[in-house]
Amino acid sequence: MHIHIVGICGTFMGGVAAIAQQLGHHVTGSDAQVYPPMSTQLENLGIGLMQGYSQDNLKPRPDLVVIGNALSRGNDEVEAVLRERIPYVSGAQWLHDNVLTQRWVLAVAGTHGKTTTASMLSWILQDNGFDPGFMIGGVPGNFPVSARLTDSNFFVIEADEYDTAFFDKRSKFVHYAPDTLILNNLEFDHADIFPDLAAIQRQFSHLLRVVPDTGQVILPNNDAALNEALEKGCWSPVVRMGEQGEWQAKLLKADGTEFEVYYQRECVAQVSWDVLGLHNVNNAMMAIIAAAHVGIKAEQSAQALFRFKSPKRRMELLGEHHGVKVFDDFAHHPSAIKTTVSGLRQHQPERRIIAVLEPRSNTMKMGVHSDTLAEALNGADDIFVLQPEGLKWRLAEKMPNAHVFESTDDLLAELITEVNEGDSVLIMSNGSFDGLHPRFLKALQKLDHTGAEQ
Repeated sequence: MHIHIVGICGTFMGGVAAIAQQLGHHVTGSDAQVYPPMSTQLENLGIGLMQGYSQDNLKPRPDLVVIGNALSRGNDEVEAVLRERIPYVSGAQWLHDNVLTQRWVLAVAGTHGKTTTASMLSWILQDNGFDPGFMIGGVPGNFPVSARLTDSNFFVIEADEYDTAFFDKRSKFVHYAPDTLILNNLEFDHADIFPDLAAIQRQFSHLLRVVPDTGQVILPNNDAALNEALEKGCWSPVVRMGEQGEWQAKLLKADGTEFEVYYQRECVAQVSWDVLGLHNVNNAMMAIIAAAHVGIKAEQSAQALFRFKSPKRRMELLGEHHGVKVFDDFAHHPSAIKTTVSGLRQHQPERRIIAVLEPRSNTMKMGVHSDTLAEALNGADDIFVLQPEGLKWRLAEKMPNAHVFESTDDLLAELITEVNEGDSVLIMSNGSFDGLHPRFLKALQKLDHTGAEQ
């Protein structure tokens, strides 16, 4: 079958393309911007890519068109699909019909930590011989691809709450029909498609309705928003993590690099790894509990986590020059920003932390988090923030203690004069930040030991 994917270079749709090809289909695709790393991954698979959207991309006529959620009515290619009556489907629905219904699905949902937790769970299963298929919304450290299909009965999927397609406004995860469902946390986000937290909770309630009574729902004990969603109806066994739950974590080191795992008040494993932060301890606990649901003992999971490599852009150390460490993190919500800064602080209390932020998400641009962003960054010693185009509020008014810049050029020029030996620079963005990361590393390399450019 010839499957054509419109919007193929998104992480999710690129994963659908890879899996469709593994199933033996002839796959082509188009996108407004065809660029690495997804374009490289797809080209290496031999998948034909077309730059831009056009009715000509539908020649020869495909048997089925899979349409991404970034596409809407008025798009030339979408209009041609409808006009020519070519069969079409969303990526989530195609995945459900062709992959998920035949497998034990382990889904990871929540506002934060989905990519990391799904990567942990996939690796735990892999390290214990389960050889899972997976689809992860990032580049996992232990695998060369973000999505794959195997002969295994197990499939791990990052389950986000974004809408499915222009013709299906339910969240994508409603299509995933998980047997094991992790709910990491729930806060208001995605203000571009959800008017309030209640609207997101409604989608989580829909998700709970498709978990079978033989499945399992895993969540933290103290998340009020998740508990409210659960109260609307749950027909599956529930396992809780936290002080009053069946599972707990006890920190042995404040930075989260060592902790004990307790089940029913008994210590069943100890984790020692290089991953930082309490949020990652929580992510690991969720993965350990989900793995236990398929029969992997906590101690086996702990041994796998010792060999776990974080996904790209999750507190990733990019380099160190002249005693300055440069980290990259995807954090873009105040809660994630706060825990990221805190994790780095706990790990290296003796170093000065310079936080560098691009508030790029649609929610951030709309000003939803404008009153909480400054507090989220309080753990840093110095703060550099970009006022990006399209931000509907003034950063300087809400963050009087931050250095605010209108361009990355100006930000970089000031940042390179402020860093000193022994500093850690934490760059946070859910985009490319105009290439700031490599540009800053290059500028660091040019400095002599007095801080002057050579």
